[in-house]
This record gives sequence, C-alpha cells and structure tokens, in this order.
Amino acid sequence: MSPWPQPEGPPGVRSATSTLEHPGKRCWQLSVDRLLLIRVWRRRWRRKVFPLQPSRSTFWVRQSDGEFFEKFGSVMRNRTSLMVSESIDRECASSVAAECSQEAENSEAVEDSEEEHLPEEAEIFSRVLGSNVEQLYAEVLYETVHVIGFGAKENQDEILSFLKTAFKFDDEKHDMLLEEARAKEAPDILLNVEVIEAHELHAKDCNGLSDPFCTLYLSNGPTQRYNTSVKTKTLKPTWEEHFSLPVEDPNNDVLVIEVWDFDPAETVREKLGKFSDVKGVKGFKKLFKEVAITASTGKHDNELVGTVEIPLKEVVSGGVKLWRSLTKKGKSKSQGQVHLRLALGALKNVQVATQEHRQLVRVLLKHDLEVTQPLPYKWSGRFLELADSVLNQHRIQTGLDENHVQLARWAEFCAVHIDHALNFQLLGRTLEKLIRPIKDGVLSDEEARVFWEAARKLMPACLTCIRKIRKLMPTDKDTLTQLEALLSILVQLTTLTPPKDFELFPANMFAWLSASNEPHSDIHQSIQDAVRQGAKDWYDHIMEINNDDDKKSDDQDIQLSYYIKILSLLQSDLLKAIEYHDKIYSEVAQFEYTKVIYEVYDERVFGLVEPVVQQTCKNLKPLRFNEDPTQGLYDNDDITMGTSLFELYIALQRFVVMGKGRYLNEDYKCSKFHTWFVKGVAQWLDIALYKALKRIEKAVELGNLQPIDEHVKFSSSAVDTLSIYYQIKVFWKQLNWPDVESSYTFVAKIIDDICRCSEFYAAKMSTRVAGLGETENAFSKKFEVTTEWCTAINNIEYIRQAIHPFVLELGLENILNSMAEFHSESNATQCRKTLQLVIDEAIDTVSNKIIDLIEIMAEKMIPSLHRFLVEAAELLRQNNMSLDRLMDYLQKNFETLHSHLSEENFKRTLAIVWDKLTKQLQELIDSSIEKRRPPSFFANLSDALGIMEGFFKYDETEIASLCENSDLLATTKARLKMHSLDTSELIQQYFLNR
Repeated sequence: MSPWPQPEGPPGVRSATSTLEHPGKRCWQLSVDRLLLIRVWRRRWRRKVFPLQPSRSTFWVRQSDGEFFEKFGSVMRNRTSLMVSESIDRECASSVAAECSQEAENSEAVEDSEEEHLPEEAEIFSRVLGSNVEQLYAEVLYETVHVIGFGAKENQDEILSFLKTAFKFDDEKHDMLLEEARAKEAPDILLNVEVIEAHELHAKDCNGLSDPFCTLYLSNGPTQRYNTSVKTKTLKPTWEEHFSLPVEDPNNDVLVIEVWDFDPAETVREKLGKFSDVKGVKGFKKLFKEVAITASTGKHDNELVGTVEIPLKEVVSGGVKLWRSLTKKGKSKSQGQVHLRLALGALKNVQVATQEHRQLVRVLLKHDLEVTQPLPYKWSGRFLELADSVLNQHRIQTGLDENHVQLARWAEFCAVHIDHALNFQLLGRTLEKLIRPIKDGVLSDEEARVFWEAARKLMPACLTCIRKIRKLMPTDKDTLTQLEALLSILVQLTTLTPPKDFELFPANMFAWLSASNEPHSDIHQSIQDAVRQGAKDWYDHIMEINNDDDKKSDDQDIQLSYYIKILSLLQSDLLKAIEYHDKIYSEVAQFEYTKVIYEVYDERVFGLVEPVVQQTCKNLKPLRFNEDPTQGLYDNDDITMGTSLFELYIALQRFVVMGKGRYLNEDYKCSKFHTWFVKGVAQWLDIALYKALKRIEKAVELGNLQPIDEHVKFSSSAVDTLSIYYQIKVFWKQLNWPDVESSYTFVAKIIDDICRCSEFYAAKMSTRVAGLGETENAFSKKFEVTTEWCTAINNIEYIRQAIHPFVLELGLENILNSMAEFHSESNATQCRKTLQLVIDEAIDTVSNKIIDLIEIMAEKMIPSLHRFLVEAAELLRQNNMSLDRLMDYLQKNFETLHSHLSEENFKRTLAIVWDKLTKQLQELIDSSIEKRRPPSFFANLSDALGIMEGFFKYDETEIASLCENSDLLATTKARLKMHSLDTSELIQQYFLNR
C-alpha cells in the first residue's frame, strides 16, 4: 500500500494521524467515508480550539490571481436566492392592498358603469337597494310589530332601535313608518311544519319492522289532514317533508301528529308469502292475526304507532326544532320519537319573500361590517345577535325554506364580496347547501339564474386571488385555507350547468382569458388561465422592480448579475409553489399548478437569457500557450473572467432541474441551456490552465520546502497545487454537464490540463532545489542531502499520486458508460484508451522527474564518495579515518533520505546512488590500472566495496535486486579481486583457470 495519503476533498486538510512503523514509513488505511468524517471533526475541533488559517505562502499564492479558483469553486455558495426573493417579497407585499382594491374597483366598474360611488354613509343603501329601501324598512317594521309566535315582543323595542340604526333612518322618518306599520291589520297565520325523521318506532309488522307515515292536523280543524309519504320496512324513517297549516286560534290550537303503520291491501296468499320474513314468536302471532282478519273480513286497516300533541303556544317567534315521544292509549312505554321543526308565519308570495330576504341580508351585512370592521377574508358569517334575530324572524314569518334562505345569502354574499372580501369558507359552505337543490331542479329557472348571476360577480375576486396569490404570505395558514376554499368553490361550480348562453366570464371583464375558453364558461380553463396570467404578472412585476440600469451596464458581471437575480426570484416563486400551493391545487382541483407556472417562466427565461449568454460567450478572446509546458508561460494580456457567467449557468441549471425533475416527458425551451455556454466553458478551462500554471509558479517560488506539519512530508506548494485541481473538479461537478459527447471533450481537456500542470510543477520543483545542499571551503566542495531535496521529491510524488484519483472523481467512467449506451461500446473503448494513454504518459513524465531529481542528487554526492574511496584504498590498513568518514557521510545523508522519503523513493535513491557508485568504482579501477597502483590499493578498494555493500543492504533486500545493472557489480568485484593479487598469486590463478 502506498505510504501517501490519497487526495480527497480540499487539499491541506489531512487525514487522521498515521501509524509510523519506522522513520520514513507511513500507512494511511482509512476509507474515504471515515476520512471525510475525520476531516469534519478535525475542522470543527480546530475552529473551537484555534482558527485554522492558511499558511502565509498559501495566502499570497491565492492573492496572486485574486483567488480565481476559490471564487469559481464556490459559485453555488455565493448566491442565496431565497434571501433575495424574500426582500423582493416584502417590497411586493406592501402593494397588495392597493392592487387588490384596484382590481375589485375595476370589476365593479365594468358591471355597473353608470353608477357613481356615493361616499356619504347615509346614502349607501340608495346604491344597494335603490328606491326600495323605504319599502323594505316599512315591511320589516310591520313584521316586527306584528310578530307571530309566543315571547316575540320581549325585546321588540331593542330590535326596532337596532333596525333604525342599521337602515340609517332619522327619528322622524322612523316614527312615521312605525305608526303606519302598527295601523295595519295583522297578517294571516300559517303553521309551517317540517317532519324530519323518527327513531325507535314500535314494530307493527311480522318482519319486526314497520311501514311508517305521518298524519298532521290541528285540533280545531281535525278534518283537514296532511300525510307524509310511506317509508317501508324501517323503524328509523327520514321524511324531511314540509307542510303549511292555516291557524285561526294560535293561543288555544294544538298540533296533532300521528304516526301510522301502513297496511297494504293483500290477499291471504300474499300474506302467507311473507312467512319467510317472519321474525320471532311475536312475528308469527302478528302474521296469523293478519291472515285471520283478511280471511274473515277482507279488511286491511292501518295500525296506529303513536301520537304526539304540541300546543301552538309552545312555538316561539323564531321557530322551534324538537324531539317528541309518541304515546298510545293503553301503552305506558314510549312508542318512538319524532323529530320536528315548527314555526308560525304569515302567508306571502315566495318570490317576494326571497327578494325581501336578499335585501335584508345585504343591509344587515353592510351594517355588521361597519360595526365589527373585520379584516378582509375574516368575516365568518355570524351576524350580530339582533341582526340574526331579524333575519330569522323574517325567514319564519314569510315561510321561506332553507333553499331560498341560502340562495339569498349566496347572492348577497357574492355581491358584498366585491367591496369587502368575505371568508371563502363561508361562501363555500353556502354553496354546498345549494348544490343538491340545483341539481335536483328544486329551484326555478329564475332562481337558478339568480344563483349564476351571483357566481359571476364572485368570479373576478376568485380569479384575482389566484393571480395575486404571491402578494400574500404563503406561510400564513389563513392564506392557504382561503385558497383551498376558493378552489373548492370553483370545483363545485364545475359540477353544475349554467343556463344556456350564459357567460360566466364575460370577455369585457376577463380580456386576458385564452381564446379557447368559449363560450366563456369553462371554469377549469379559467383556473389555468388565471394561474398562467398570475405567473406572467409576477414576471413583469419582477422585471419592473429590478434596476434596469444593471441590465444595460457595460460591466459584464453587473449585467449578468441582473439576470441571475431574475432567475433566483423565479426559482423562489417555483419553490414556494411546490411547497405551499401545489398540493392544494392537486387535491382540490386536480390541477398541476407548478407545471403551468414553469411553462410560463421557461418561455420568458429563454427569450431573456439565451441571447445574452450567446453574445457574452461570443465576445470571449482565445488564449495562447507554449507547446512545451516546461518552457514557461506565454504572456496573455488582460486575463479576466468573473464568476457571474457561471453563476448564471448554475441558476439556469437549477431552474431546468426544477422542470425536468418533476415533468420528465416535457420538452422545455431551456432544457438545452448548456449549449449556450459551450464556448464559455472552453474559455474558462483555458483560463483555468493559464491561471493554474501561474499559481504553481508562484507557489513554488514562495514555498519554503518544509513539511507543512509533523504528520506529512510535503510542503505548502504541493497543497496549493492540489487545491487548484480540487477547485477545478468542484467547478466541473457543479456544471453537471448533461451532454455526453461534449462532456467527454471537456473532461479530456481537464485531464490533459491537469497532466500538463503536474509536469510543469515537477519541472519548477526541480529547478527550485537545483543549488541547495552544496557547501565549499578552501580545501574542497561538498554536497549534503537536505530536507528540501526530500520535500521536493515528496511534493512531486504527492502530485503524481493525485492524478489518478482526480480522474476518477471527474466521473469519467460514467461518461464513457453513457457513450457506450448512446453510441457504441467500441467508441467508448477507444476513448477510454486514448485518455488512459494521456494519463499514463503524464504519470510517467512526473515519475521520470522524480528519477531525474534523484539522479541529480546522486550525481552531486559522487565527488565526495570518490574522494573518500581513494583515501580509503590508499590508507585503509594504516589506521586512516577515510573509510569512517565515507561511512559517516553515507550514514548522515541516507538517514536524511530515510527519514523524509517514502519507502519506494528511498529504495529508488539507494539503487541510483549504488549504480553511480559502482560506475565510479569502475572509473577508479581503470584510472588506477593506468597509474599502475599496487595490489594493496585494489585489495583495500575491494574491502571498502564489501563494507559499503553491507551498508547499502536494505530491508533484507540484496543490492543487486535494486540496481539496474547487477552484472556491473559482479564485474567490478572480479576486477578488484584480480588486481589485488600479487604476481605469484596471479600465476597460480592462471593455472587454476586453465
């Protein structure tokens, strides 16, 4: 396993402390996930204990290019769209009241263009009721004076005073109308009865059930009877049927209600046919009794279940709803219970009564709003107590049923909503009570038209709220509740059919509706049009409130920032739509709210941004580079490129993802937005390469060639270089380029550029240490291996090992796999081979730089080694210290190498030094032979070689296995052995070899 930490995450943030086996040996064996967790923990711990600051050299390296890479690496973190949008939202919210008020005024002006607004409070009812206000007031006074029902006059004076205030009549006029009302005769009285239901009836049939119906009559007129319908086979019937009984003496009369079990005319055979339905012993008794009576007399009389009697003096003026037990003569137990609604009223035409009730609702509602002054959408439908008494009294005395009451409320609520927004939940509840009567045809054609006229008045408010929903705070629960109620109203209206040729959305009021909404009554289409128009309005509003000077600025960054801001606001609106509104529209109206908005924004963004990006990229100037990266840098003038272009790319990317992520099958105009930036990305990569080479040059120049701390063996320049790679990777990942072919082109360029930077760094690092370690005195020159040399080698090694992981993190394999899917496997294989050749060549080039640096270092050591070897050969056996000095020199330098180099590079250094030493021995042997050195010289040299060979032995590995040419060592040993022999020994050896 490599002793070097693999680069992952921001460079300079190290992994956990490694386990040191011995000096120069280190082992990082942590998984990537664990490594990341340790980085996070260490970063947090250091922030708490002491701030983690970059080294001084790193700081100045970054400042040398204005932190070019750091700015691009943090493109996504530089913008906070929601903060921008919230500030705009606050600005927009300030104008909501004025805009909504203006919308309501415009709608009212279209509907009634000839009517002028009367500001005087006392004249408001002239607009509401016209000349009928006095007539209505007189009628209400008459009903109050001649109120029907017991206990009705207890608070009559209070009600009269309230009416005078509500209708805004002065005392003189009020007194005159009141006297006229009192002078009129009392109205004819009717008892209005609703038989609602019955529970727990006593069974009368053999099957354990009954077939109940009710008979109603007054005790003073028992011959005038009214019957309900028959409900078969039930002890819990529901009738909900209405009856009006004329009353002559309300003080003494009694309402009698009888519940009967209907007995149809059946033959004996038909009755015996019920045998299988008989329930219990009592059932058999009843069946046999019926059969016997039918057989003997042929009669089929109905059987009384029970009776209830209610004196009319118990019916109060506001009506009463009650349960009463049924009794039967001779029976002590209750025979069941019946549910009734009773009210005393006056005989009046239903159309007149409905019209009066509508007008009364409007007057009292206006008064209620003036007194309570509720906020818009806050009035819940509960009138003031006296107003509620007046309305209830009018409903009872005119005999209006619930349908007509709700129709009157619906019509007036919708009308008042134009001036003062009522609660949409209230309107929804009122509408719910009318849906079934309208579907069942209970209302007349005229009443149905009243209903639809009221709905038409409500439509501007509904569609305006949909369009202006952004003006309200989406986090407000009431806002969402009102929206849900509003949509529910529109959906309920879709279940009904308007009258023929009725325009629910007149063209003069809704000019913005689409042409497909014919004949202007399609509610679903109108919702969609309102949502679409709201999106257009919001887009126009955003464009209006943003500074147009930025758009026209000559500064590219300022100009592009304008479009980024626009996109951020649109994205914010889409996010709010998804979070707050989409679910409501989907559940209530089965409508894709966000999709419609996105379609509008997509079209507008394409027309706004695409030309700007294309022109900006077109204006970019190409850069020039030297062919050989080690030759230095070509001086390009005015290399500037702000982050705004790619912030705009990221903003567009987010925008497109919001659409494609939710609606995969849709083809939007901005879906190919990346093609607008092709030249811009290519230009940035060129600039990044140029800036990277410049920064590497500066990092090597300013770096001190000392490990950044005790845990690692590389210096700050390596960290700075790897930081560049990391920022380029972050930039590429943020781009998330969607097109496979151009992705391959860009990745191939990035890989080639990184390889080029690595080679450039290795060359600069070699130049940086070229003159280090050399010392000179009066007697000799000497080279000592320094930590700077080791750090330089380590730096190059660190960069070399970073190349392959960097390529993997670029997502190259995913790109190649996609190419195989879209094109062919052979094409992807060829591309993979091409890139692999580039990577391998770069790694080999950097590796060769390491070898070259070691070669230079070894070459600098040879003169000293040569001098020590000559001294040792001449004086080895004369107690000379030369060999000791040689060994001390080697020991000192190799300890430095062993302590600061990786095991691999240390072995590589041993092999190179040994090879050069062996060659130096060969040269020394050759020169010594020429100088006719004595055998003792060669013998001493052979002994010195043996000592050094033992010194160079490392990790139980023979020196021969480390050397490039092990035969040279054997030849050297043989030559030294031969030349160390004297003449007699040579002759003997000669004969031995024959």
